Amino acid sequence: EKIMFLAIDWNALWNKLSDWVLHTGIPAVIRLLIGLIVMFIVFKIINIIFNRLQKKLKKENADKTVSIILVKFLRKALKVVVFVLFLGFVGIDTASVGALIASAGVTIGLALQGGLSNIAGGIIILLMRPFRIDDYIKGQGEEGTVEDIKLFYTILRTPDNKVIMVPNGALANGNITNYSLKDIRRVDLSFSIAYESDYYQANKIITECVNNHSLVLKDHEPFIRLSEHGASAIVIACRAWVNNGDYWTVYFDLLETVKAKFDEAGIVIPYNQLDVHVKNN
Repeated sequence: EKIMFLAIDWNALWNKLSDWVLHTGIPAVIRLLIGLIVMFIVFKIINIIFNRLQKKLKKENADKTVSIILVKFLRKALKVVVFVLFLGFVGIDTASVGALIASAGVTIGLALQGGLSNIAGGIIILLMRPFRIDDYIKGQGEEGTVEDIKLFYTILRTPDNKVIMVPNGALANGNITNYSLKDIRRVDLSFSIAYESDYYQANKIITECVNNHSLVLKDHEPFIRLSEHGASAIVIACRAWVNNGDYWTVYFDLLETVKAKFDEAGIVIPYNQLDVHVKNN
């Protein structure tokens, strides 16, 4: 073993190593460093350009959903193109990289068929636009304000500030209730009074409360009528139209005001009653 070790032509080995470093190693390292620096600078420029574009679209009141999704997509697409150019610059065969990405995409696609349905659902949502960012919606048993529409999920923020991620595939193929699409909404309330109380007086009180509320729309006539003879109460339906943003304010104001007026007028809001008859044998 010692003889074999001594028999190595160290001069030839050193010459080959030096030749590789001078003609291949150092130029490759320099090319890699230049490529990384240029890619970093270009990425910064792309971020600056698209940040300014997003601010400009926001200032011009462009559709928020379309502008955000479009800016995100173009930003990522350009970065992918720059990265592929970087690979070609440092000497990596981009054709083989493309083939590798394609084969990996097929493999991942077969493994994540459910994910593909979410991607298709996201595309359907962006094209059909049943809701937009900042809309308040209900779908798949969840409801909240739309914060973002991503490739796989739609992100909702609930009124108590929780974040819910709803799969786009299920959301696009199910029922969606959009509470923000229309400018006005109808407040539906039901008031129960005892059978012994004066229905006409109760109707008058509810009508006055509705008509006197400043946020109730005066060009839409309210509906206040007897709707049900319940088991232990008369039920009065109240329907009033308001601007979308005033819905909950009017809803709670009417509940509080009508209750106070009923108490002043001596109108009873009954509890559920059950009559029990005891039979003695």
